[in-house]
Amino acid sequence: MSQVVIENPIINSPYEEPKRYFRFTDEGITNEVIESRRISSYFIPIAKPKKKSNQRELSFDTEWTQDRIKENKFINQIRDRLALWRTGGYGGLTRTTARLLEYWKQPDRARLFFCQVEALETIIYITEVAKRGDAWIENVLREANEETNPSLFRIACKMATGSGKTVVMAMLITWQVLNKLANPKDIRFSDTFLIVTPGITIRDRLRVLLPNDPQNYYRTWDIIPPEWVNELGKTKILITNFHAFSLREKNNAGKLTKNILTNGKESPFTETPDQMVRRVCRELGNKKNIVVINDEAHHCYRHRVTDEDVTLKGDERKEAEKREEAARVWISGLEAVNAKLGIKAVYDLSATPFFLRGSGYPEGTLFPWVVSDFSLIDAIECGIVKVPRVPVADNSMTGDQPTFRDLWLRIREHLPRKGRKTAAVSGEPKLPAELQAALHSLYGNYEKYYRLWEQNPEASAKGITPPVFIMVCNNTNSPNSFLTILPAGKKTCRMDQPLLFPAGSLSSVTKKTEDGLLARIQFS
Repeated sequence: MSQVVIENPIINSPYEEPKRYFRFTDEGITNEVIESRRISSYFIPIAKPKKKSNQRELSFDTEWTQDRIKENKFINQIRDRLALWRTGGYGGLTRTTARLLEYWKQPDRARLFFCQVEALETIIYITEVAKRGDAWIENVLREANEETNPSLFRIACKMATGSGKTVVMAMLITWQVLNKLANPKDIRFSDTFLIVTPGITIRDRLRVLLPNDPQNYYRTWDIIPPEWVNELGKTKILITNFHAFSLREKNNAGKLTKNILTNGKESPFTETPDQMVRRVCRELGNKKNIVVINDEAHHCYRHRVTDEDVTLKGDERKEAEKREEAARVWISGLEAVNAKLGIKAVYDLSATPFFLRGSGYPEGTLFPWVVSDFSLIDAIECGIVKVPRVPVADNSMTGDQPTFRDLWLRIREHLPRKGRKTAAVSGEPKLPAELQAALHSLYGNYEKYYRLWEQNPEASAKGITPPVFIMVCNNTNSPNSFLTILPAGKKTCRMDQPLLFPAGSLSSVTKKTEDGLLARIQFS
């Protein structure tokens, strides 16, 4: 297949339902535009053959092909019902909800993205409208949750990273709170929220969801109609990271002492789930039947034990075990909160709400409680997120394949397997030649487009964002596989921060990781 270069992939407005999309074929994306909205679908990874084939051992196995794509029928059916309801004038709503939707869609205000409004519309429709005529939606959700999340009612919205999930959280809180205040006896709504995140950094970033925060999103994004501006102060919102759900040690004691006193029974030295909930949710007071919002909720699920569990080895197994433990702590914590305080509903927001390899579910399977989908390719075509670019020129060949194709398969055997976290690191890492060439190629392509931006006299005046160069690595275990490029003059940075720099500032830099490893890279 000849390579397709789409110079401008933005073909839709971010404020309206997508009406066009680029067609995909068995061989990948084309520049053919289809006049309709792309249906929701997802990849199904094809299992690797158990025996290696001598032929095409390095074949490219991540192409977009039709036999790997499965339609999200549940999501598409909800989307169809939502479209009819929307065009029919939003019938069946409370006065409060009707006023909010009217306010959010006013053209003379700070406009919200279509995907943000659609996520709330979907949740609202299921909560307030679907029971009259579309009860099958809730039935499907309850059945899915009974199998995977017993005792919890979870609803997930899939939104591409960068499409504004935090704004959606602010909209969701506003909708719930104002309806509860308008009718305190309406059991569909709550004025108490527990927001759970996968890390401290995200937790701090979500402070904008607290009404008393100076930069709160309710004011910044004009989420609340003027007549209700002061009402949000009556709600209780707690933001925590899932690590807080871990049962802590209450008393210091030696391991031998603990073993003798517990004798295989429940440890008196460790918190009970009830005690953990009292500690974590102390700020919520005596509130019951709370609403939980999970940020990046693909970290929260319970492992399913089956006869077909995938056997993982080495680093892959260790990473899977780490993920499983985190997921167990998160879901167990929510179950404990539900048992102690009661959870009305759990709303998951994630760009990737699917089961990972080693979870006990088929890899790549979408969470069955996902009800709306706005994918990365949709966000790109609507101009909501940055447009990723890759070099298309690769004249070098290795065998019958371009050198930079299947790059990982070509270099992985040349990276160290042992002593990654303990071996002393000195000097520059020895990079495989193919990797070094690929890095130079990527940087050269980026610098070309940066220079074009730099030479555009209107770029800075109009606030046109310059292109950036981002390097993403799968782990930090190996100093030879972990390469980080920092802005000029910056010597260290947090591991969870994006690393960006303008062209021309790249020099030989050293990065010290949390594991004490150093990585150095230099472009001449």
